[in-house]
Amino acid sequence: SLHALQRDLGLKGLPRRIEGIDISNFQGRDTVGSLVCMVDGKPRRSQYRHFRVRGVDGPDNYASVREVVGRRFRGLRERGEPFPDLLMIDGGKGQLSSALAALAELGIPDQPVVGLAKRLEEIFAPDRQEPILLPRTSASLRMLQVLRDEAHRFAVSYHRKLRSKRTIASSLDDIPGIGPKRRQALLQ
Repeated sequence: SLHALQRDLGLKGLPRRIEGIDISNFQGRDTVGSLVCMVDGKPRRSQYRHFRVRGVDGPDNYASVREVVGRRFRGLRERGEPFPDLLMIDGGKGQLSSALAALAELGIPDQPVVGLAKRLEEIFAPDRQEPILLPRTSASLRMLQVLRDEAHRFAVSYHRKLRSKRTIASSLDDIPGIGPKRRQALLQ
């Protein structure tokens, strides 16, 4: 429940809107960020977003987190949309630091954010040295895991789309008489 999550993470407010960010790349190429959203504990698919990571060379997870968090919060601010009650980053201390750096750059010091590290399902929070370890059966942990897995699934499905687009595009290159314009039209 949201109240349990608020208590377990020591949040000031009830985390009604939670956004989760996952970075994924395919063999070091096509780094993408996926953003998923839960409102009152239920996925809100219409609010899911993809980000193609542009400012990062190669598979640099920390720099990618920083770029995606920066772009997300800059976008929310520009559109006058509310920030999430909780932002969850897939990853540990390093990813959390990258997210905090992006928020600091934008002058957003008080955004609640945690990192969920895969291996031991440790939750890293900005103001704590030690990770929060919730029991495996905890509803709070379960909610964050669902969000993380959903972000991961969403990123992977976007990758497949990008990859198949590229495969089709390169097959079209091999056909005589198809130039860049025709190829673009066919891909559309």
